[in-house]
Amino acid sequence: MSSDTLIREVDEELRRDRMRKLWRQTGPWIIFGAVAVVVGVAGYEGWTWWQKTQAAKSSDQFYAATKIADGTDLVAAKKALDEVIAQGSGGYPMLAQFREAALLSQNGKIEDAVAAYDGLATSLNDTHLRELALVLAGNLLIDKGDVAAVEQRVGGLITPASPMRNAAREVMGLAQYKAGKLDDSIKSFQAILTDPLAPRDTQNRVQVYVLQLQAEGAKLPPPPVDTTASSAPPTDASSAPADLSSASATSSVAPTSSTQGSAAVDASTELDVTPPVVDTSALSLALPQEPTASSEAASASAAPSEATSSAAPAVSSAASSAPEASSSAP
Repeated sequence: MSSDTLIREVDEELRRDRMRKLWRQTGPWIIFGAVAVVVGVAGYEGWTWWQKTQAAKSSDQFYAATKIADGTDLVAAKKALDEVIAQGSGGYPMLAQFREAALLSQNGKIEDAVAAYDGLATSLNDTHLRELALVLAGNLLIDKGDVAAVEQRVGGLITPASPMRNAAREVMGLAQYKAGKLDDSIKSFQAILTDPLAPRDTQNRVQVYVLQLQAEGAKLPPPPVDTTASSAPPTDASSAPADLSSASATSSVAPTSSTQGSAAVDASTELDVTPPVVDTSALSLALPQEPTASSEAASASAAPSEATSSAAPAVSSAASSAPEASSSAP
């Protein structure tokens, strides 16, 4: 056996010893981590399955209770809904509470129904569901004409930030109408009509209320005063006529200046157009330099005709140049 082979076997043995030592130290933790991951995933899946199973069971119970509630057996319906409230999961207990309150109101138990809605308004965590419970409770109190009780429940919802503001205004307006407060009632209804976010169906229904109130003698509230015009500084309003007058003066001066400019151009044109000067040198060239005595009479009689014939082209050329001078003049 050579020395290289011996050294290689020793190195491999040392490497195996180090790996065994590392596994003894970290092996249990690796196994524990793997088991924990498996158990965690299995637990999560089992919890999800259990929740779904309970939700399906609660759903079946709730729908069975609503079928009973649609009948005439009030006691059996209330018992079924109470079981859903006590044993249900998810959002079904809350739905069962709303359905039970509605069942009580349908059977004429207004006080119990209002108490059920009030209990929902104080126990629920969702803001919108609390507001819904308050509106439903106030709706049940309309026939009593108790404006104070209705306002106690829905008065805090008549704010621009509440999505239930128009429903609260309608409930308040109906309660005021029942109490004989026609002016206050029409004011509540008018707030719905002026709300740009109000549903069209609600506005159409409220418009009928307003017409009925007007027929009974109620007066519409005055329109809101626009404070932006009154808060504007008076100097702006006083300076506006001055600006308008200056603008009108400027506009009236502008046509005058343009008319004057056109008149100046016409005058300059008329002044620059002068009659052309006829060159009479052609007449002198037509006459003989030294006339004789024998031909004086003949030349004298021929001079006018030659002068006329020679002067005619000059006059015609000068006359034709006159329009060019007038058109080129500034």
